[in-house]
Amino acid sequence: MLPPKKSLGQHFLRDENIARNIVDSLELRPADFLVEIGPGQGALTKHLVGRTAGLTVIEVDERAIHLLRDSFGDAITIVHADVRTVSLGEIARSGRLRVVGNIPYNITSEILFWLFDAREHVGDATLMVQLEVAQRFVAKKETKAYGILSIYLQLYAETELLFRVSRNSFFPRPDVDSAIVRLRFNHDLPQFDEHLFRAIVRGTFGKRRKTLRNGLRFMGFTDDQLDGCTLDLSRRPENLVVEDFLELTRQLKKLPESNQKTE
Repeated sequence: MLPPKKSLGQHFLRDENIARNIVDSLELRPADFLVEIGPGQGALTKHLVGRTAGLTVIEVDERAIHLLRDSFGDAITIVHADVRTVSLGEIARSGRLRVVGNIPYNITSEILFWLFDAREHVGDATLMVQLEVAQRFVAKKETKAYGILSIYLQLYAETELLFRVSRNSFFPRPDVDSAIVRLRFNHDLPQFDEHLFRAIVRGTFGKRRKTLRNGLRFMGFTDDQLDGCTLDLSRRPENLVVEDFLELTRQLKKLPESNQKTE
């Protein structure tokens, strides 16, 4: 077994039943092209190899690369890189990719946005994440867990929490339980300013205890501009669903230029 590297956020899956359950949940088809994020020592890979038209694994740890080559040879395609730098468009061949992985928890949000931005090339993603994060993914409005990720996932994907995974299933044992989530990406989004939408969601939830009006003021919108909105800006961001944020984005997009903070 490879000694896990804390700097890479490595917690190796060691429960064979969980590995099989994850792979079974994929309902793989022979025509699928699959991408595995962070295969590590191959706990999932060994159950995936030979079952699809192609399997590409993305691994940053050079030690794991040697192990994967020795174990699977030409049966898999190995990309030795930080997943955040990889172009899924270059990996995709015909049709959309399917993605699976026990992802490093310290870069979960970054991997999500990597997937969001590459969604044109991805059909679905099945990911191991911290249980608390998974609960945010599927949270309903006006709950404590509802936040930025909840809104983004309402827009970009149909999200399902498949099952929980005990912290005892990993080495080293993390401090939290995990969960398997399935994201089925939405490829028919409405027209909207994506940069502004993301900025509004971040900006207002960054001040989640304040009203929308106050959060938008902090972003640089003036009262004169906000008075032109037909939405009730006395509400808090946790009271809104994704359609409300899209409508808010459309209305604010039409306003004269202001000093709003969209970075």
